[in-house]
Amino acid sequence: MFVLLLLFISASKVQSDAFDVVAKFGAKADGKTDLSKPFLDAWKEACASVTPSTVVIPKGTYLLSKVNLEGPCKAPIEINVQGTIQAPADPSAFKDPNWVRFYSVENFKMFGGGIFDGQGSIAYEKNTCENREFRSKLPVNIRFDFVTNALIQDITSKDSKLFHINVFACKNITLERLKIEAPDESPNTDGIHMGKSEGVNIIASDIKTGDDCISIGDGTKNMVIKEITCGPGHGISIGSLGKFQNEEPVEGIKISNCTITNTSNGARIKTWPGEHGGAVSEIHFEDITMNNVSSPILIDQQYCPWNKCKKNEESKVKLSNISFKNIRGTSALPEAIKFICSGSSPCQNVELADIDIKHNGAEPATSQCLNVKPITSGKLNPIPCSGPVPKTPSATA
Repeated sequence: MFVLLLLFISASKVQSDAFDVVAKFGAKADGKTDLSKPFLDAWKEACASVTPSTVVIPKGTYLLSKVNLEGPCKAPIEINVQGTIQAPADPSAFKDPNWVRFYSVENFKMFGGGIFDGQGSIAYEKNTCENREFRSKLPVNIRFDFVTNALIQDITSKDSKLFHINVFACKNITLERLKIEAPDESPNTDGIHMGKSEGVNIIASDIKTGDDCISIGDGTKNMVIKEITCGPGHGISIGSLGKFQNEEPVEGIKISNCTITNTSNGARIKTWPGEHGGAVSEIHFEDITMNNVSSPILIDQQYCPWNKCKKNEESKVKLSNISFKNIRGTSALPEAIKFICSGSSPCQNVELADIDIKHNGAEPATSQCLNVKPITSGKLNPIPCSGPVPKTPSATA
């Protein structure tokens, strides 16, 4: 991250050309006139500049139908978003899952305190597990595809119809001081999802949503998540994994100094039973506070939402070298720690150290272990593997 910041500091010393979507390209901040053409025209001119350039979206409210912002650009490029950009509220306006997309861009920065408002309330009502075709066309608020050396700061994503931010096939991208907001009942509104990316940093961000605050898909390597406040939502999750063929390994993920509040899960790893193979290794959760979290510490290798899976088969995803250290707080349910590992490929080198989680109810907190023998040290509450594992462990969202 330090190298990335130096890159932008050095670039800022060169006079940056400003491309104002209102002053130069005729955009109107009236909440009705489509921003798409002025935004795209400004981007194309800025991207063609041989000197560092900045696209400026001034304060005000803009309607944006959709935009695809492509590189490569000839010099470092920035977007200064000061205003509120709104998506069409009607989900039928979208024929594919894209609203704002950055593709094949290098040396990029977006900042300014602006808001991307997906206006997702209508979509939430129609997005049910049976309505897959409808869900397949819902747009992600912001997509970063094949983006390298990027810094995203001080941006808000609000009420996305599907995921808020999706990071795919990116390298060295930092997301810092973001605000992500959606109702706790909004389905499939993961805060930040990523896959097949390396060197992703998510720092000092506040995420309130209806699904995973952060979800980490296959092919993610060497990632840092720190100083996150999460909740409501489904916690910070590795996975789900093992549902598709040829998934790439997940390795080298550190999650630290986070606070998770009123969520269904806390620090979680989830893989599908049966299905396909994969590998997860060097995953480290440290210095995390849990406040009234239903499942604060969870390895779930029988992940089966909507009961649509091969329940009688074991997960083929191999989990190894995983640690949970200095995790404290309260659990909404007695089962504060659940390690439900695969019978055919048991979890290896799972470490618990300095854990103190109390149940908010009258019963003491318990810990369940299946197909794993955790390595333990320090103070441990609840006592590891102290509770019985039900024949059919409860499903998690």
